[in-house]
Amino acid sequence: MDKWLSRVNQPADLKKMSIHELGEMACEIRAFLMEKVSQSGGHLAPNLGVVELTLALHTIFDSPTDKIVWDVGHQSYIHKILTGRKDRFDTLRQYKGLSGFPKRKESEHDVFDTGHSSTSISAALGLAHARDLLNEKHHVIAVIGDGAMSGGMAFEALNNAGDTGTDLIVVLNDNEMSISQNVGGMAAYLGRLRTDPKYFRLKEDVEEILKRIPAIGGKVLRSVERVKDALKFLLVPGMIFEELGFTYLGPVNGHQLDSLLGVLRGAKKIRGPVLIHVLTKKGKGYEHAECNPDLFHGIGPFDPENPPTPDAISEIPSYTEVFSQTVTAAAKDNPKIVAVTAAMAGGTGLDTFGKAYPERFFDVGIAEQHAVTFAAGLASRGFHPVVAIYSTFMQRAYDQVLHDVCIQNLPVLFALDRAGIVGEDGETHNGLFDLSYLRHIPNLSMIAPRDENMLQHAVITGLAHQGPVALRYPRGKGTGAELEQPAVLPWGKGEMLRPGRDVTILAVGTMVHVALQAAELLEKQGFSAGVIDPVFIKPLDSELIIRAATGARYGIVTVEEHILAGGFGSAVLELLEQNRLCQIPVRRLGVPDRFVEHGARAIILDELGLSPDNIAAACLELAGTREKKLSWVQRGKE
Repeated sequence: MDKWLSRVNQPADLKKMSIHELGEMACEIRAFLMEKVSQSGGHLAPNLGVVELTLALHTIFDSPTDKIVWDVGHQSYIHKILTGRKDRFDTLRQYKGLSGFPKRKESEHDVFDTGHSSTSISAALGLAHARDLLNEKHHVIAVIGDGAMSGGMAFEALNNAGDTGTDLIVVLNDNEMSISQNVGGMAAYLGRLRTDPKYFRLKEDVEEILKRIPAIGGKVLRSVERVKDALKFLLVPGMIFEELGFTYLGPVNGHQLDSLLGVLRGAKKIRGPVLIHVLTKKGKGYEHAECNPDLFHGIGPFDPENPPTPDAISEIPSYTEVFSQTVTAAAKDNPKIVAVTAAMAGGTGLDTFGKAYPERFFDVGIAEQHAVTFAAGLASRGFHPVVAIYSTFMQRAYDQVLHDVCIQNLPVLFALDRAGIVGEDGETHNGLFDLSYLRHIPNLSMIAPRDENMLQHAVITGLAHQGPVALRYPRGKGTGAELEQPAVLPWGKGEMLRPGRDVTILAVGTMVHVALQAAELLEKQGFSAGVIDPVFIKPLDSELIIRAATGARYGIVTVEEHILAGGFGSAVLELLEQNRLCQIPVRRLGVPDRFVEHGARAIILDELGLSPDNIAAACLELAGTREKKLSWVQRGKE
């Protein structure tokens, strides 16, 4: 089955192969991807779509001397296979295994870590200028998708690259546009013409001759340029890139190896920035992925012969589904509720809202900054926008949250999906910083529901509040909690879920149920631990927390699926300091000052000390420390 793939261990091995052999290997790679990703889960559809493109890139260029930067990086599986990592592919996205994204520490062929969209052109331009400063001679290539190209950062980088004029190749992987034979034929002709060195020499010679004509040469040249530009607007589909200073090549059939190899060879000869427009089919080669590219964009383990369907319903709904249902239901009776997403309608569950209320649903593309300020504009005219963005992607819109929403105290509900450990996607996708980067902003309130039932109440509460509110909730299925009729929560009030005399555990969000399990373990040892769900991260229920802290014999333990610096535990410490209660022992459990790698969520939580056993042990350690201190104080008095 692996007639050709078994022979390729490094990109240099591809250069010995014919186009026919490369085509056969493309089929082998797709079969390999299906086998491995169906077992480990991962980004299947994006990778199936770039098999030929990746083969062509590594055939024409010389990685790692030539630098290839993959935007987002979820489509880099074939790149990894071709650069000496196919024997480790069984470990893809597993703890201590291969990352699902490019990682510099993993291979010299991964020249830049990526995980978020629209960054590749900026990074590649930096690499290109570093090359120039070091007087090196190699190519730099950025591979970016049409979705990522909608991000403002990509256009900033295009503008800068065209202005500086340094040698750079941008490959635009367009998997949305259909391949037209007519356009493709004209584009192929123009592409061959423009990659021919004779064309550039003739162009330069004509310009030089016209400049030498006394008096009128400059005017004639400008007239010729105007006519040429007008014709380009009619004939060349990539005129916007030409105006930015790029040489545009394409569109090219991204599944036709001879076309890809030809245009890449030509691009190598062109000086200055070049953009190659490649048309591909997301999910290519697997019918289910071609028909449902969103479903197979990122998917868990599945049976290729009996794959999941978009309408598959789980017995226990996910947090995303509950959020979606609640917002959509609330909008039925409130025409002022509108929904905004940044190219993640399906991932955030807002596609349901969009089907029910298309005129009130806005997908602004991969543009989180724009999404937030756009929502602020809507809110300023009396609407109540719900902005659903993954926690890790909301990091990109920090200034807009602060400057455009919170300063004006506008009623915008931020739904931070995928908060906490997301597992197999790793560092770039873990939502571990939202409390820290949002909690300190004036006017902004925060709620962390402990289960899907509380999420319903939190959504309704956020929509009832006339100011900015952020909800954080995790990826995946809920706890199985019974779903009540959604109602507004008492503002700023927490809940004592379990009384205890020895230690009080203050746990937020997903950690509440883990803390309850820890309390049960402690009870079996004769140790009484109380558990409080603060519900609100901001404003804190000061009265409840202070009463619990002063009433606990040994102190309090805070637990959060979040970075410790500036998180919930920090908020509790600030509250105690403000009330002159610094003498109360506090143990904070959460994520230390480091980035958390990929792996199964349960493994990661245990490694971070956030399992029931770990929390119980922390409570006992706190009690032991407190006992020793009390004994020392007593002896001192005697």
